[in-house]
Amino acid sequence: MFHRRPTSYRKPFRANWRVYQDSLLQTGNKKRLILKRIRHAIILPLLAVLLYFGIAALGNSAGGRHRPENQQSTGPLQTFHMWKDSDSISKADIRAGIDSDQMLNLTTRTLNFDHAGGKFNAATSIDIDLQEYMLSRMDWRSPRYIPRYLGIIVMDPATGRVLSMAGFDRDNKTGNPCIMGKFPAASIFKIVTAAAAVETCDLKPESRLTFNGGKYTLYKSQIKEKTNKYTNRILFKDSFAQSVNPVFGKLGALSIGKNTLEKYALAFGFNREIGFEIPVAPSRVHLADDPYQWAEIACGFNRDTTLSPLHGAMLVSAVVNHGILIEPSIVDRVFDDQGKTVYVNHPVIIHQAIKPRTSALIMEMMQTTVKSGTCRKAFRGLKRDSVLARLTIGGKTGSIYNRQRDARFDWFVGFAADKQTTAKIAVAVVVGHGEYIGVRASQYARLAMKEYFGSYFSKSKNTVNAHAQPVKAKG
Repeated sequence: MFHRRPTSYRKPFRANWRVYQDSLLQTGNKKRLILKRIRHAIILPLLAVLLYFGIAALGNSAGGRHRPENQQSTGPLQTFHMWKDSDSISKADIRAGIDSDQMLNLTTRTLNFDHAGGKFNAATSIDIDLQEYMLSRMDWRSPRYIPRYLGIIVMDPATGRVLSMAGFDRDNKTGNPCIMGKFPAASIFKIVTAAAAVETCDLKPESRLTFNGGKYTLYKSQIKEKTNKYTNRILFKDSFAQSVNPVFGKLGALSIGKNTLEKYALAFGFNREIGFEIPVAPSRVHLADDPYQWAEIACGFNRDTTLSPLHGAMLVSAVVNHGILIEPSIVDRVFDDQGKTVYVNHPVIIHQAIKPRTSALIMEMMQTTVKSGTCRKAFRGLKRDSVLARLTIGGKTGSIYNRQRDARFDWFVGFAADKQTTAKIAVAVVVGHGEYIGVRASQYARLAMKEYFGSYFSKSKNTVNAHAQPVKAKG
């Protein structure tokens, strides 16, 4: 027989049950509070980051490091966001205060300028040893060999920092050919065409192509697709290295077309303002509704497509830098008259011009140009040279007369990279020869590469020796 529990036993049971229920509620509240705090810890910093970049975007659109409003990216890939200026003065302020002729042939790393009533000192990116060497190698042997124009740019492709800017305009002592956009681009434009062909026609360096007629002519009959007993067959990389006009003319007229050529020209910076500390004339290209004109543009067989040496170095930098187009710069820092830093340069990515795989293939074809193409004579004996043998070197040449045929423009754009480290430079040289041909653009480029890396290897060796620990003799 079961007996009912006394009341004294039931009351504590009810009290303990309420305590138990209360503890469950408290535990649930604690868990919800913890989850709420975790959500806040994640969401609030994310909102702060979004707010920061929103303010940065507004700051850039108001006036700082930004793309001009009428210049929209039409390159193959998305434009990257640029750095925000939080300094006292901007790149545009420097451009307003510094004269273009101040930057040419600098012999010191610093220069002074005035802006908005204040006095400033700019520390440039110029490598003075390299700059002085290039100045000393300008061709002054005889008045007959002095070119009408000479522009030399050496650039760090990873950052856009200009390491040397040297040259002259024979008829204008204050002119700076390095930033002039009036020089015919000639076969340098084949870099753009080659990139377009790789990405839209699926061409590779080993792809076989055909052409009829001479290598360096471009008649309308040469851009027709025909095969006969006179047809020549050539690898894509060899047509690039030897600068075969009919091959690139056919690609432009029959395979790539107007819209795609224009798209890749814009991606590489043509028809765009170049953000720099001094004004740079834009490089120009115009495509009409004429397939033969597309062929002329694609192979560089025209005088209307123009290029500045500074932009030439940017082209090469994009190829070397995995397809990323970098804004050039020549000022590292700016100080006010009290010595306070009011501007610090940051690398500015314009956009991804071509795919990394494409840039690697273009680099391969540029190396073929040096080994067996139009640069082979200027770079003869690389393997026997103590400095150049340690480098991977590539380039592209171009040459064309002006309309008056009293000046022959001679181009070289290329790169040199240390085989053991990440050190690289991009070089662009244009020479406007007069009646007599003097030092060629590719020869100036070779001098710049050897001088820069000769100093680089020497400094690296000294650094290693300085850090080496002495070995104690045993015994």
